[in-house]
Amino acid sequence: MAARSFLPPMTFPLARWRLIESPAADGATNMAIDVAIAEAVAEGEAPPTVRFYRWDPPCLSLGRRQAVEEVDLWRCRADGVEVVRRPTGGRAILHADELTYSVILPETDPRAAGGVLETFRRFSEAFAQALRDLGIPDVALAPRLDPVARGDGFVCFEVPTDYELTVGGRKIMGSAQWRHRGVVLQHGSLPLDGDPGAIAVYLKSRPAPESLRRRAVTLREAAGRPVAFEEAARAILRAFRSLLNIEAEPGDLTPAERCRIPEWRARLGVLSCPGARQR
Repeated sequence: MAARSFLPPMTFPLARWRLIESPAADGATNMAIDVAIAEAVAEGEAPPTVRFYRWDPPCLSLGRRQAVEEVDLWRCRADGVEVVRRPTGGRAILHADELTYSVILPETDPRAAGGVLETFRRFSEAFAQALRDLGIPDVALAPRLDPVARGDGFVCFEVPTDYELTVGGRKIMGSAQWRHRGVVLQHGSLPLDGDPGAIAVYLKSRPAPESLRRRAVTLREAAGRPVAFEEAARAILRAFRSLLNIEAEPGDLTPAERCRIPEWRARLGVLSCPGARQR
């Protein structure tokens, strides 16, 4: 049963974060930007940052420890789907029609207090409020599970992990976190539309698409209407203001951050497609 009780209100000092709304980019570039920001925050060169972004072309992202041998690279190449490795853990996601977010902040920030799970839950509370504001009253946080109960599936949206968001027991948002050099990088996927079972054809294990569709839900299906990327992003920012006392001010990548991107693109990209948009 999903955990419906929400954290008691906490008082955080006002924080002014940088907001970056990136144009669509290929998978390796998107992951490299997140790491470049994390390194800049670690060096004191950039403020805490919230970033929203899209993927072009579609991309299959693997968790930090997942085996690329499980991916049907031939089928990905044939369909123009990139493959990238995330710096964070978790399971595979097919990124297409979605909003992807990242938050990067020092571990000394009170919003990161209490360790990985408490930080994860704290941000999940804000995402839950955003989804309620978008017209989904029954959004809930998944309970903590014994790892055995989660099974050994390869797909992120197959099973919700601790404190991820569900609607009617179906996962609607997946997130993962990485702590490195005193910095928290958390990013995640909110499918706006599309087919939760589409990922199956790109995995050698060929999980049953119908089973994936029963276990995951898109924002459009949950809200009963199409929700634009921009509307979803604004709802998240409102929740960040009201629950986390974060004022996000528009900004851009610094020259130092841009210089870090090529190296990380090379390290994180698995299968790139010609003509992909880069930043």
